[in-house]
Amino acid sequence: MGVRGIRGAITVEQDRKEEVVAATKELLEEMVQRNDVQPDDIASILITTTEDVKSTFPAQAARLLEGWQYVPLMCAREIPVPGSLPSCIRVMMHVNSEKSADQINHVFLREAIKLRPDLVNRD
Repeated sequence: MGVRGIRGAITVEQDRKEEVVAATKELLEEMVQRNDVQPDDIASILITTTEDVKSTFPAQAARLLEGWQYVPLMCAREIPVPGSLPSCIRVMMHVNSEKSADQINHVFLREAIKLRPDLVNRD
């Protein structure tokens, strides 16, 4: 069994704790659902935000999910590239999986679809 990375991203309209947590939770749930991932399959998750998202740690959303209490999480700041997508939360989920790289379903929601339109709706 190998380790695969599942990419995901979502945007928020406002930098409010409730919205950041809800959006992150929505993204994580969609990522595991589309890839048939169980909490024990997750090796680690790195979550980044753009500079304008700073009201809370988005990783708090994972603590709302059943069975995720032992999933290693880390939050970081995205590189502030001029002209990049604002108000964005990105996730790199590392999972233990038998799937090949082309079987992984990456998830981009809301305005984050613009980041990788080539990976959207591959199902």
